Amino acid sequence: MFTEIDGSRKAIGDVDVLYHDGLYHLFHLVLPNHDFIAHAVSTDALNWRRVNNALFIGDPGSWDDLMLWTMHVSPDPHQPGRWRMFYTGLSRRDQGNYQRIGMAVSDDLMHWTKSPVHWVDRRGANDPERVKEALKLSRSLVTPSEDAPLDENSCFPLEPDPQYYEASLEEGRHWISFRDPYFYHDGENGWLMASARVNHGPIVRRGCVALMKEVEPNHFQAMPPLHHPRLYDDIEVPNLIRFEDDHYLIGSIREDAKIRYWHTDHIRERWQSYHDNVLLAQGNYAGRVCRDEQGWLLWNFYSMSSTDRVSNNIMPPPKRLCRDDDGLLRAVSFEGIDEYIIDSIDAECVHGLIEDLDDAGERCICGDGKLEIACESGFQAFVFDGVMECFRFSANLCLQGLGKCGLVFRVDPETRDGYYLSLDLYKGVAQLRGWGTNGESSGEHMMQFDALQSGFWHGKARGEAHVSLTAFGSYIELSIDGRVVLSLADHRFSSGHLGVYLETAVLCLSDIDIVRLRSPSQTDEHLTSG
Repeated sequence: MFTEIDGSRKAIGDVDVLYHDGLYHLFHLVLPNHDFIAHAVSTDALNWRRVNNALFIGDPGSWDDLMLWTMHVSPDPHQPGRWRMFYTGLSRRDQGNYQRIGMAVSDDLMHWTKSPVHWVDRRGANDPERVKEALKLSRSLVTPSEDAPLDENSCFPLEPDPQYYEASLEEGRHWISFRDPYFYHDGENGWLMASARVNHGPIVRRGCVALMKEVEPNHFQAMPPLHHPRLYDDIEVPNLIRFEDDHYLIGSIREDAKIRYWHTDHIRERWQSYHDNVLLAQGNYAGRVCRDEQGWLLWNFYSMSSTDRVSNNIMPPPKRLCRDDDGLLRAVSFEGIDEYIIDSIDAECVHGLIEDLDDAGERCICGDGKLEIACESGFQAFVFDGVMECFRFSANLCLQGLGKCGLVFRVDPETRDGYYLSLDLYKGVAQLRGWGTNGESSGEHMMQFDALQSGFWHGKARGEAHVSLTAFGSYIELSIDGRVVLSLADHRFSSGHLGVYLETAVLCLSDIDIVRLRSPSQTDEHLTSG
């Protein structure tokens, strides 16, 4: 869990995480200004400590003097022990309408030096004096060595090749997509990817993943797009990972704010889009991957507002990436949350939330690690004893009849305000809602009913599912049959009762496990990098 300090008017943006020597390094944008790339470290991927910021916008007149956007950090394949950060920059001269890719290097992941640049303002490309002025300006951008020579053959910043991609402000949307770099090495060759757009077709369907091959150290040659689905305006924050012989391309789609993936057996062959290619539900965005000792992890930021992605964002716990038996990519709960378990809750201490039901045909039978509940008419929730803040509930559910069921949590027993999670075990639909009452408890708008997130799954058996619900601070996660279906954050309710609800149905629960969790924390003390 990571976020900016409340009241700071700053928010976490796109993230990138690298694991090295037992330490997770988080690099992230800071919104809304985009004027530096922040850096934090963690030993458990949940509690983070700030260190010195990694990179700042350039001096006035440089190609990255307006904003810094998404970055990617990876080992330098040509110099062991060195790291490269490819990052997106925008210039004031272009009014931010032209995106370019630069590079910085580090020997310790703490101190970063921007690479020498060879940049000519496109508006003066035919003016020898403007070219001379731009090259002179480029010398002043090399840090920290004041006398560093200008590399006349330097390829940075990288720009889109007009042979394959939109590269002029006069075409397409009149602003250039060439951002969100991701470096991939296949063991023989290095490939740099970026969010870009092909230079043909309907304007809002040109989004693609641009591809560049590293032909010599730090020099890249433009290639045809790695993938163009012919559907989206942009494919943001691309990632490429490999499981044995299977390659998976992960990208974020702005149209519905979801993280998707595509698959292929060979990197230069056609990419396949499966019937269920959503990795994380709406609101989770800018997914980035890293590999630790256990395998691949997926990170992202979550926006608590669907209309405002530059404030009140958090980085939730990562998800572990794996494949199912059909080769489909799946996100599963991060095992590191287990380290926050405090104790277990007795699942046999349960009672009805509503005590004044008149012959609703309800029953609750406990024993042998099983729970059978029923309610023939109206709504009833059977809640476990005690008030809970952070917890994880898991059980096998088997629904009988044609009624409804779901979970309630952080519910006030008097007002019954709290979170209501409906589970359609026949159709495979989960819907989380915040249901409350306004402060005055009167008037036309006294009821607060907020649809927070929906997700879908394909059940192995009709009416049955293994359900796991985690509430970890403001973070809420639902897994069905081991796969993450809902992942979000919300501040509405912080504590209350946990239980199972049903309407006109019988529900059997088995293998019930309820544990209490410590609240997540964030270390505020700054750790200097020496």
